[in-house]
Amino acid sequence: MPRRPAKVTQADIARAIRAAKEAGAAEVVVDTDGVIRIALTSSAQSTRQPKINFDEIWTPSEALARRLNGTESG
Repeated sequence: MPRRPAKVTQADIARAIRAAKEAGAAEVVVDTDGVIRIALTSSAQSTRQPKINFDEIWTPSEALARRLNGTESG
């Protein structure tokens, strides 16, 4: 009987932890269904007060771009 594919891989968890650290998250939780939850704290969000420029085009961070590229299906 062949092994079933993993719901979440070690690489997925490593990417989530790196992105969570970059965002100042309080914790990262992986449940038995393979869902990765990142809990942000209100203090982490308030420590970064970005200057808002509405004329600027938004681009994702490197970590988010890597995560989005890794989840696209062919």
